Amino acid sequence: MRTAEHPNLHSSQQPRPSALAGADLRRALLVWLLSLLVCALIAAVAFVYFDVPVAQFISGFFPRSETLTRGFASVVLLAIEAAVVLALAILRIRRGHLSPFRETVALACLASICAYAINDGTLKFFFGVPNPAAVMDGARHAIHLLGGSSNTSFPSGHMVLAGAFAAVFMRMYRRSILPFSALLLLAALLLIGGEWHFVSDVIAGTFLGITAGLLAGEVWLAHSR
Repeated sequence: MRTAEHPNLHSSQQPRPSALAGADLRRALLVWLLSLLVCALIAAVAFVYFDVPVAQFISGFFPRSETLTRGFASVVLLAIEAAVVLALAILRIRRGHLSPFRETVALACLASICAYAINDGTLKFFFGVPNPAAVMDGARHAIHLLGGSSNTSFPSGHMVLAGAFAAVFMRMYRRSILPFSALLLLAALLLIGGEWHFVSDVIAGTFLGITAGLLAGEVWLAHSR
């Protein structure tokens, strides 16, 4: 004789939403760790074998404009982002709300500013890698632990700024992935070609910036839900 099955038996065996969320979190963390290992390996290979040869090869190819250097200095980009955030905050106070696009712009600027602050205040100081100009003048291309400053090279602060900003949009608007990826690649090539950064600098800076931007976007989506 078959016994009647309890109506809640099968439903009790289904994964709970919290369990699914935990599994997704562990999967995302695993993907990030694997990405970190791959990025670290590529950056290490570039640091040892490509940074100085590439810098020597392109040295003098492009005339370096001091006006361009000052115009795209990190402090200028940070000031622009801060001004945008302030303007959006005032608009939010006056109107009582912001459109989803404007919220994304504000979040992208804030993520970019925070990621840059961590990079220049901590990571550059920790690694202490001289910039290309110093290396071309005779400095040794090496890591000087706890001997860095905001003028040292690794990771690239510009790519942290750009990567964090772009990654927020990539997370919020999937159609923006290809355009922003192209812009990030162009920015990396310009930084290397302009002798502002080594290859390993832009690789590490891009990874850190994208990590910060994706994290900010994911936290904002969770908050919105």
